[in-house]
Amino acid sequence: MTIPVAVSPAHSPVIRRLWAFPRKFGSSKLFSFVAPIFLLAFWQAAAELRLLPASIIPAPSAVLEAWIEWAFGSTGAALNAYSGTWVASVRGSLLRIVQGYAIAVLIGLPTGVLIGRSRFVCKLIDPTIQGLRPIPITAWLPLSIAVFGIHDLSALFLIALGAFYPIAISTTQGVRGVPANLMRVGAMMGMSWFQSVRMIILPSAAPSIFTGLRLGLGIAWTAVVVAEMVAVKTGLGFVLWDAYYIGRMDIVLADMVSIGLIGLLSDGLLVLVEARLLRWRANHES
Repeated sequence: MTIPVAVSPAHSPVIRRLWAFPRKFGSSKLFSFVAPIFLLAFWQAAAELRLLPASIIPAPSAVLEAWIEWAFGSTGAALNAYSGTWVASVRGSLLRIVQGYAIAVLIGLPTGVLIGRSRFVCKLIDPTIQGLRPIPITAWLPLSIAVFGIHDLSALFLIALGAFYPIAISTTQGVRGVPANLMRVGAMMGMSWFQSVRMIILPSAAPSIFTGLRLGLGIAWTAVVVAEMVAVKTGLGFVLWDAYYIGRMDIVLADMVSIGLIGLLSDGLLVLVEARLLRWRANHES
């Protein structure tokens, strides 16, 4: 009598491939699209089955049609105030993001370095920063309008303020984590304070600094949308609120998706810059 032998994945090429498929697919770039595709499919099915109120949550297909009209324009009876204005709205928001974020970086990085390396500066300004940091960006909106008016300066102020805190705090933590032995080596080599900052402190604190830059960029997108809803009459935030006001929820959702995708791309660009500048860390870890 022959005793059957159990077939293990290691003895069967077909089973071995099936066994390895989840691991290989999970490590591929396509795996990142599984959740969004599933969400869109579920959303579309729920809309077609009338499980969602179409006037509040339109189907993805309706949102896509609205976005195409918003981006490329339309003719005839479907023409409306948003037709063909997507590029202009994106350009306005991106310009404010770049300007406000640049201000935050130019102020936040030196502030974080000074707080991290100087006890005098830390005692002088860190308590003030920590006291102002819990105030939400939305709470600054009335003051910014009162000071700067309905103008781009209001948006730039909110963007720079919101992005400043994570940049300064993450830089401070990174600078404080620089090994003391590295600073002693720099002093033995006769480095000036500025040389030690450029050659020792900033490279050592770079991982923490980039964490703050990414967090600050996310807050900057939040701030620009808030500012454009009230303090500016152009941009994605303005379209978001204006479309809600007239009941165009398809444009509202198309606007939200646009903000999410552009924010994701901007964060990805920052990640690429980080990977390029911190290649030494990858080589060291490998």
